[in-house]
Amino acid sequence: MNAKLSTFWQAAVCAGLLAFSMACSKTPNDAQVVSDVQSKLGTDSGLQNKQLTVQSSNGTVTLSGVVDNDSQREAAAKYAGSEPGVKTVINNLQVATTPASAKPAPEPSPARTVRRSTPPRRQKARREQPEVAQTDYRHEPAPDQQQATAPDPAPPSQAPTTPPPPPQLATVTVPSGTAIVIRLIDTIDSATAQSGDKFHATLDAPIAIDDDVVVPAHYDVEGHVVNAQASGKFAGQALLVLQLDRIKVGDRSYDIQTDQFSQKTSSRGKNTAEKVGAGAVAGAILGGIFGGGKGAAIGSAAGAGAGGGVQAASKKPDIKLSSEKVLNFTLQAPVTLVPTTKPAREGQRLDPSNSQ
Repeated sequence: MNAKLSTFWQAAVCAGLLAFSMACSKTPNDAQVVSDVQSKLGTDSGLQNKQLTVQSSNGTVTLSGVVDNDSQREAAAKYAGSEPGVKTVINNLQVATTPASAKPAPEPSPARTVRRSTPPRRQKARREQPEVAQTDYRHEPAPDQQQATAPDPAPPSQAPTTPPPPPQLATVTVPSGTAIVIRLIDTIDSATAQSGDKFHATLDAPIAIDDDVVVPAHYDVEGHVVNAQASGKFAGQALLVLQLDRIKVGDRSYDIQTDQFSQKTSSRGKNTAEKVGAGAVAGAILGGIFGGGKGAAIGSAAGAGAGGGVQAASKKPDIKLSSEKVLNFTLQAPVTLVPTTKPAREGQRLDPSNSQ
């Protein structure tokens, strides 16, 4: 009886030791191995920012990617080899070289086995140590073959970048008192013009600041008629007053304030009265000499009529500014604009029919 009981306990102890040994030597699943190795690589300051790929298959771990030096390459292999359940490490890591310090690639060292000490908690279960095979990265397969066997993870998607704002254009301020010389495109006549009518012109001379041209000649200018008055038959005088409103430079238009161009004819009120009066007196004298009484009245009327004829015949013309007439204005307030050295199109003219 005692012999049978002793045999039973011996069998039970052997079965327990066998189960414990199998539990200790159980190989972890591949996903867990990949996760553990990546975690170890992330704790190394020299490897944590590298794009390294870890693959595991039945105890064989494959490393791929680029590192800075051989020390980092060997450290990554040791991290993979220290993971429980890993038997073989295939080190496909490449060492990057910079153009300034490029050196010939070192001759591949013969395959060697890196053995690690058994962790204290695994001393009771001895198992085969993993082998780390040194791979000559100069003879790696082509990129398409690498993707077929060990695809690299897709690069992280990048958020769309906001386009930079357009550059700010430099501006200059043309000071008050600057001369603006224009050449008319439209014809302006005091007999037909009305206050508020627009007219068009071009710069006849460039606008300059301290001898530096900011707007070349021939760019478009627009103005309006401030006042227009036709000449009367007797005592009237012709009057024409103009002012500039804006200048167009390229695709931009700038409002401007200038002084007024004014032109008028001389008044003839007193001169007209003298001529009409003198004609009436002369007619009365002649009428008294030749007929007296009624003849004097007739002569006076005839003399007045003759004086009026003299005045009508001497009527002064209205003011007419023809196309191509050059006029001078002066800025009354500063204007800020974008300078240009691009010349305007020579001979560019607006349609005079649009000016009224």
